This record gives sequence, C-alpha cells and structure tokens, in this order.
Amino acid sequence: MIYLKDYPLLIFLVSLVILSISINLGSKTLKKIFQPTAEIRDDLSIILGGTLTLLGLIIGFTFSMAISRYDTRKLLEEEEANAIGTEYVRAGLLPAADAAKVRFLLRTYYDQRILFYTTRDAAEVNKINEHTSEIQTELWNAVETPANNDRSAPMALVASGMNDVLNSRGYTQAAWWNRIPSPAWVLLLIIAIASHMLMGYRARNLKTEKMLLMILPLLVSLSFFLIADIDSPRGGVIRVVPENLNNISEEIR
Repeated sequence: MIYLKDYPLLIFLVSLVILSISINLGSKTLKKIFQPTAEIRDDLSIILGGTLTLLGLIIGFTFSMAISRYDTRKLLEEEEANAIGTEYVRAGLLPAADAAKVRFLLRTYYDQRILFYTTRDAAEVNKINEHTSEIQTELWNAVETPANNDRSAPMALVASGMNDVLNSRGYTQAAWWNRIPSPAWVLLLIIAIASHMLMGYRARNLKTEKMLLMILPLLVSLSFFLIADIDSPRGGVIRVVPENLNNISEEIR
C-alpha cells in the first residue's frame, strides 16, 4: 500500500483482492481453529459492529485528510497565479529594457508552471523543475540590479512581488509533497483486513452468502481508490487543473 499511493486504480484492485481473501481466511481458516458457538456468535456481532464502525471512522478521517490537501493545492495554485500576474504588472515600474526582460522571463516561467501541473511523467517533471529553477535565478537577477541601483519605494514593490513569485512555487511544491502518511494507510488496511476476517468468521455459509459478503470489500476498495485518487497530485483522475495560470496566460498574451 505504501508504494502504491500514486496508482489509485492499482490500490482498488489490490485492496479488493486482499479483502476478499481476508473473508475467505476468516470463514475457512479461523473456523477450523475456533469453531463458532452460539455464544461466540453473539459476542462476535458486537466486536464486528465495533470494528466496522472504527473502519468507517478511519476511512472518513483519511478522506477528510485527502480533501484538505487537495483544497490546499488548489488554493496555492490560485495564489501562485495571482503572484505572477501581479509581478507582471509591477514589472512596468522597471526601466524599459529591464521591464521587457522580466516580462519575457515571466511568460516563460508561467509556461513551466503550467507544465508542472499537467505533466505526469516523473522524469519530465524533474526537467521542468530544473528549468524553472534556472528561470527563477534569472528573474531574481533581472530585478536585483535595478533594485540595488534605485532604492525607491516602487523598486522595493517590484522586488517584493518577485519574492512572492519565488516563494509561491516553494509553497506549492511543499503542498504536493504533503500526502497522507504511509502509517495511516497501513492502519487503514489492517483494520479493514481484521473486520473482513471477522465478517467471514461470522458467516454461516460462505457459498450461499458469497455475493452478499462481496458488497463490503467492493465498497471499502472503492473508498480506498477515491482517497488515493484525491491524494495523488499526478496519478489520480481528480487533479488540480491550473485554471488560474491558464487564465493569466491568456490575459497576458
């Protein structure tokens, strides 16, 4: 599960297989070791109910974590677009030659930022990050010299805006690294396996109840898929679309 976080569909398939096997283990293996009596079944109903409740709570908590991180990524994309757009306007305060250079670099820069959001290939993302870092250095150098030569308030405003542009990329990258912790996934899987084994152990006849017993593993696996999909910035179907960056790009061009 730890190494599958970037592959939501694979998480769904693996979870479905593991949970289905857990039901069979509970029904066949546990029953051979501990033959359930009427008293055990009564106690088992209570334990199973508590375990399933705990599983539901953990799934809900993990889903909330994924949604929170997704919302943060969307918010930072908006802030990054605003920072770039604002600095593009402020660049007009620079001398004409410097302003033209900064605006050219900013156009190149937000093209790279759009690629950062839309590219899935890890090797390509590394190249984009390298190119983006080079452009950031050029952007700062293009602002630093005029700001050092002219200590006026307008130059300070331009330098401050460029600082926001550079910082916004760092905040965005940190948000993309901030994923649901692997121990949370492990705990979620352990509780799911335990609850499904208990459910299989409680089943009176696995053959006649097989279709009914497959409903829960299917629903739980779908929940895992949705959590992993939202939590995966590049591997999921639900991703942050750089709408604000695209809008800034259209306005500037």
